[in-house]
Amino acid sequence: MVQNYSLVLHDAGLESGRVPIRDRLLAGTVALLWGLNFLATDFGLRQFPPLLMIVLRFAVLAVPTVLFVPRPRVRWRWLIGYGLGFGTAQYAFLYIAMRDGMPAGLASVVLQSSAPFTVLIAAAFLRERLSRTQVAGIVIAVAGLAALVCYRAQVAAAVPVLLTVCGGLGWAVGNVCNRQARPDSPLRLTLWMSVVPPVPMLLLSLLVEGPAAARHALSGINSPTGWTALAALGYIVLPATVLGAGIWTNLLRRHPAAVVAPFSLLIPVIGIAAAWLVLHQRPAVFELCASAVVILGVLLGSRGNRIPTIRPPELAPPTPAVQGTTPRARR
Repeated sequence: MVQNYSLVLHDAGLESGRVPIRDRLLAGTVALLWGLNFLATDFGLRQFPPLLMIVLRFAVLAVPTVLFVPRPRVRWRWLIGYGLGFGTAQYAFLYIAMRDGMPAGLASVVLQSSAPFTVLIAAAFLRERLSRTQVAGIVIAVAGLAALVCYRAQVAAAVPVLLTVCGGLGWAVGNVCNRQARPDSPLRLTLWMSVVPPVPMLLLSLLVEGPAAARHALSGINSPTGWTALAALGYIVLPATVLGAGIWTNLLRRHPAAVVAPFSLLIPVIGIAAAWLVLHQRPAVFELCASAVVILGVLLGSRGNRIPTIRPPELAPPTPAVQGTTPRARR
């Protein structure tokens, strides 16, 4: 029994507290897919208005989801809250910020503010206790974000940074609703979340951007910029969302969240590098230093209480029988 238990722990990668190399590569692949997602968003926004792009992004997933994917067994309020926070608020603020001049690489850093926001919301509404390490991490992350806002206010504009922070807050609200939903299938919850954003985003797009902007964007789809935007939209929907979420969900099922989550800190590194190489968005030295402070704060703020080491149960030694006697049968 002990031997079998140890084999189970070894297969799950938990006995030594290490993640197998295969799963590390998978986690790194997800970070790569999600880091390049900011690059694809930049190309998509060159053709589509921000709110319309959100409609197209989630409508492509929503239609087949409603037709072919069973709804997860969760309460509607958590499903809608997840969709409004993660799918609607996050991307509305993020896309508008990037349209108004937020660099793709810097956006990948500032959006990590969702981690300390998630911890604070969980502490305020779910009564979860904060450790000293988490409090220190939140303070450090906020200091790094404040430094970025002040610097951007001097050299460009601070509003896009603040809008991206609001996107991180929306992501945090979605995280809490996702956690409260406790779905039987996290992947099905992610797919059904895509059903929520299209309708409110379509109404906002018509009211804010206007029908003329949508007609202009769709009429110019047969152009080099339009084809690039369609390719970017396809990347956002399939590799970044479906494939990335599927791999990530599978990793979270097999390993503790505290082991898998730190790999997400590779996302801003990849986002900054990709924006630097492809879009020639070279961040200033101060922005790189402030971004490192934010990532450090996110890493500390995301660490919960130490999980006790899992040990195999010890078998009690057999009680020696007295010679010449036999155990009584249980009545």
